[in-house]
Parts: sequence; structure tokens; C-alpha cells
Amino acid sequence: MKSFSTLIVWLLLPLATFAQILKPVAWTYKSVKPSAKVGEVVELRFTASIKAGYHIYSSEVNPKIDGPLPTVIKFTPNKTYELVGKVKPVSKVETKYEEAFEGDTYLMHSPALFSQRIKILAANPVIEGNIDFQTCTDSDGSCIPGNEDFTITGLIVAAQSATTVAVASTPATASVVTKPTSETMVAATTPAPAVTATEATEQTASTSAVTATQPEVIVDEATTAAGGSMWSFMLAAFLSGLVALLTPCVFPIIPATVSFFTNQQGGQWKALLYGAFIIGIYVLIGTVVSRFNGPAFANFVSTHWLPNLLFFAIFFVFGLSFLGLFEIVLPNSLINKADAKSEQGGIAGIFFMAFTLVLVSFSCTGPIVGSLLVASAGGEVIKPILGMAAFSSAFAIPFTLFAAFPQWLKNLPRSGGWLNSVKVVLGFLELALALKFLSIADQVYHWGLLDREVFLSLWIVIFALIGFYFLGKLRLPHDSETKYISVQKLLMAIITLSFVVYMIPGLWGAPLKALSGYLPPETSQDFNLNNRQFAANTANALTETPKYGDLFHLPHGLQGFFDYKQAIAYAKKVNKPIFIDFTGHGCVNCREMEARVWSDPAVMSRLQNDFVILALYVDDKTELPEADWYTSTYDQKVKKTIGAQNADLQITKFNNNAQPHYCLVNKEGKLLVSPKNYDRNVTHFVAFLDSGKAKF
Repeated sequence: MKSFSTLIVWLLLPLATFAQILKPVAWTYKSVKPSAKVGEVVELRFTASIKAGYHIYSSEVNPKIDGPLPTVIKFTPNKTYELVGKVKPVSKVETKYEEAFEGDTYLMHSPALFSQRIKILAANPVIEGNIDFQTCTDSDGSCIPGNEDFTITGLIVAAQSATTVAVASTPATASVVTKPTSETMVAATTPAPAVTATEATEQTASTSAVTATQPEVIVDEATTAAGGSMWSFMLAAFLSGLVALLTPCVFPIIPATVSFFTNQQGGQWKALLYGAFIIGIYVLIGTVVSRFNGPAFANFVSTHWLPNLLFFAIFFVFGLSFLGLFEIVLPNSLINKADAKSEQGGIAGIFFMAFTLVLVSFSCTGPIVGSLLVASAGGEVIKPILGMAAFSSAFAIPFTLFAAFPQWLKNLPRSGGWLNSVKVVLGFLELALALKFLSIADQVYHWGLLDREVFLSLWIVIFALIGFYFLGKLRLPHDSETKYISVQKLLMAIITLSFVVYMIPGLWGAPLKALSGYLPPETSQDFNLNNRQFAANTANALTETPKYGDLFHLPHGLQGFFDYKQAIAYAKKVNKPIFIDFTGHGCVNCREMEARVWSDPAVMSRLQNDFVILALYVDDKTELPEADWYTSTYDQKVKKTIGAQNADLQITKFNNNAQPHYCLVNKEGKLLVSPKNYDRNVTHFVAFLDSGKAKF
């Protein structure tokens, strides 16, 4: 039966798209409890009746991948109610690996149920909002973005007879797939027709029947944390906690704290409680950060000049502090108050001892914690919490273990100059990291302050100084005098100075593939021997000047366009397919693909000779003339910048918002083959290009 249904969809869908706008999903909304009192919490239920052969995506997202578009239910705030918690998927959520996103996605078939709890604040509450979702076919993954307003009225704030509140759907604007293949995906912006009375009756009956038998399954948020990237992030956080232990703000405290617990009755369980409080305080920090996270917040943090300059300033100041220029400490009054409360004894006293440790160690752990929180700013709820849990676990474990086994203290190295050495090296690394934030803002806003050769020069000097420091050729405040260097420092000097030697050829254009994701793009370098040599051998010069060519440049001397309409017109002129590169200034994986894959001769020759190249930067902040502004059919927002319009094009036309995202299209802008995302396998990328050329 499923195969037969799929066959019917394949046969009829291409014809149906010429007659009407597809709308495979119909929504109904109601309050589970038809009557309530002011102050009571009630549940709202949103049901998506989905046609056979289609699915939508859960409201929960996989933090390891960018895209697909999840189901987002937004509420318009008013004084008659307030939200309690967030939207939850209630019906079955399937996990499916999708090659286009290179990871697991969470999809739902009919009926897809979502739940949101609200607290009633006044009589006759008016509940309004908007549903943003994406419907895709099960057969080939072709997708249709959907957007629908909803209004729920009639909730009785009194003890009256039960009624069900249902609302007819309003016309929605959607981007429509005209065929269920990757060959002819066309964006349409026509209002979807309303559901007929017969269809609505059938959908309601179907929904009611399935709802009655469908067990509720609450999807735990922790499932989104599974996977290699999350585990690697937590491992990095744990190792960061171990590094923090070796700083002079923390290490000397260990013996004193452990001695305090071993001299008390029940010292071991109190030490366990002390460690648990340390972890709890840091997890609380991660929880607070997660509440402010979101896709918009992540985009703001990663591309806007304000947070990037703020992070640059913070890491720069902390770096100078670690080097010994000055000391950063929290106000003594705050620390003294916490310390005074720690002397009260009991559980409260142990908590304030842990809180005092966190405050006292702030000058050393602050930048490390900040780095972890910045790394987790991707809209996830669980990632910053788990990151803080991993960091604080490494931070708290030694206190607990040494309290349980006090004899181990005899094997603990004594405090001394080595602790300050650790702090100094961290100071240099903070300065190097600060430059990365400045570089992102510089690229997005085209300031031209930190081109590739300037960035590399600063890194070469910083890491050379670290190498000289390991060799004892450089002494800073608070360093103790040493008569010789240890073998360990000698090995660290060899590793650091070898890294410096590796970076030096980059000043003349060496690709430095191992650092490609962290350095400014090669196109920002004024003197590049590789680009000059390649440009001298280029026989495929463009016959017209690319629009925005003064702002953007392709890597490796390649020539192409940065405006969609111009690239389409040029492709018709030269009769070639178009290679679209959705990229970004702050996209680490984009730079890595350019350095490791695009640079391969087999890929270079194909890009140069077989395609019109179009690079579209989705995070560029260059504002366009007002005459070029338009209101998006996707989110109804005015798109004023180059980046905003490119991002909107990627979502509405290609149903994706990940970068890098590579599309091969014909002269009309229709997909030739399935798009490709981040994949460092050159053979795969060559096959992708060849398949598109053959299809063209």
C-alpha cells in the first residue's frame, strides 16, 4: 500500500503543481481543557494533519547540523496569558540520517502533535501567533516551506460545559516544489488555497481517530546532545577544567581546602557535597546562558561587530592580565561576604565555600569559561549546560578525591614558579584567540584592518614569544629565576617554534590547510604567489565585471560572480551550468573546503572551465540601496543587506540554511542534482561536479 501511494504521488504531483499550489499540511489548534480559572495552567494542542508521503520536522533540533527548518510555533505576547515552558513534540518523532545535512534529523508524520502550556492571567484570553514549518516528501526529500497564522479564542475562564476550540487556517505563503525530484525545484510565492469543507472534515476525523489511540511520547531534550560533536565538545570542556586547575588562582587552594575537610567529622561526604556544589554553580551559569540562546542570538554573536569586538576586548584584557600587567579580581566585598557565610557551617556553609572558590578563581577561569560559552552559542539548550558540567567536573574532582584519599597530597607537586608559567602561556594564547574575534568582524564589515598577512604576522610573533619563553629567553613579572630549562619545556619549545616555522610561508601565499578554518581568507592577502601564478595561467576570464567585485573575491584566483541575477544572465550567455556557493565570512568549514578541496587540481580545473561560479555570502552586513530592499515571503521581514538577501534566497529557493551549501543549477536556476554540504573528500566533490555537468 505504501509503495502504491508513493507511485501515485510521483505520477500526479508534477501535473498537480500546474493546477494549484500544494498544501500537504492542514493545522488545527485547541485547548485541551476547554475551561479554566485565572491563574490556572492549561495545555494547548497543535495538530498537523499531513498528507501521505510527506513529513514535517520536529520543534527539537539536532545541534550537530544546520538545517532542516524545524517547526517553530511563535506566540504573540499579551497580558491575558503567559507561556509556561516551551513547545514540545507530543507524538512520535523519528530519527533519520539525511546525507544533505550530514547528520540525524527529527521528522514527524501525520498526525504530528505539539504541546504548549500557558498560564491564564485574565478572562477571555486571546491567543495568537504563527507557525513556521517545512513539509518534505518521503520519496526524494523535496521540501515546501510553510507559514501559517493561528488564533485560539473562546477559552472559557469559568466552570462551564466543555467546548473544543478550533480555528480555520488562514492562507499561507509558501515556497513550492513543482516536481518531486531535485531537477526542477522552483520557488513560488502564491497564497495557498484554503482547505475545502470536505477535506477539513476528513482531516479532523482522521486526527481524532489517531489521537485517541496514539500514546503521548515526550521527547527528551538530551537526545539532541548525542553524537560525536557533542562528545568532543564535552571532552574539550573537561580538558579545559584540568588546565584551569594548574593556574595559580586554583592550584594552591587544593591542599588548604582538602585539609579543612579531613579535619572534620564526616569530612568525606562533606567534600563530596562541596564538589557537587561547584558543579552545580557552573551548570547554573550554563543554564542561564542557554535561556538566552537561539538561532537569532547565534547569528548575532557570530557575525555582528558588537559581540565580536566585545569578545576581542575581553580576551585581550585577560591576556594582558595573565602576562602580569595587572590583576583582575572581583570586588573584595563580594568575596568577603561569601567567605563569611561559608563559616556558618552545615550545608549552607559548604555551598558558600564552593561559591567562594568560584569567585576567587575567576581571574584564571573566567576566560576559559567564556571561551566555552562562546563555543556553545549556537541556539542549543543543552550544549552550554553540558559544557559547564564537563568543565566543572574536572574542576571539582580533585577536591573530592584528595579529601577521600588525603595521603595523595604527598605526591602533589608544590606550588611555585611553574604555576605562573602556565598562566603566562595561557595569556599568550588569549591574545591569539582575541585576534580571531576581531578578524570575524573585520571580514563581515570590510574594514580591512586584519588581512591574512597581518593576522599571520601577529600569530607568528605571539607563538615565537611562547617558544622563547619555554627556552627561558623571556622573563615576565612574577616569574622566578631559573638556572636551566627542563626537558619538558625544551620539548614544548620545539613544538611551538615548529608551528611558527609552519606559518611563515603563509606570508607569501602558502595555503596552510591545517589552519584554513581559523585564518582570514587567502583572498584578503595583498601579496600571494599562488594566486598570481594561477591568474597568469587562467584562460577563462570573465567578459564582464562582477557586481560587488570590490567587496568579495574567490579563492585561488578563480573568477566568478557574487550576484544571483547577474550569474543567471551570464550563464545563459556562455551556455554553462552555475556552481552556487552559499558561504559566509565567519564560516570555518567554508574556508576549510576552499583550502582542502577547491585547491585540488581536479576540482580547480572543473570549476574554472565547466561552470559559472557564484559565491553568495549570507552573513555580509553591507546595506543595499533602499530601492533594492524587499519583504521576504518566508519570514515577512524586510531584507536590507547583501547577506540577508542571500540567506533568504537559500532558504526560499533551496530549503536550506547551512553553510557551506553547494548547488549546481541550470541557466534557469533549477537544480541539476542534489546539493552538497561540507565534505572534505575530493573524490566525492569531483563526482558531484561531474554529475551536474552531465545532467546539464
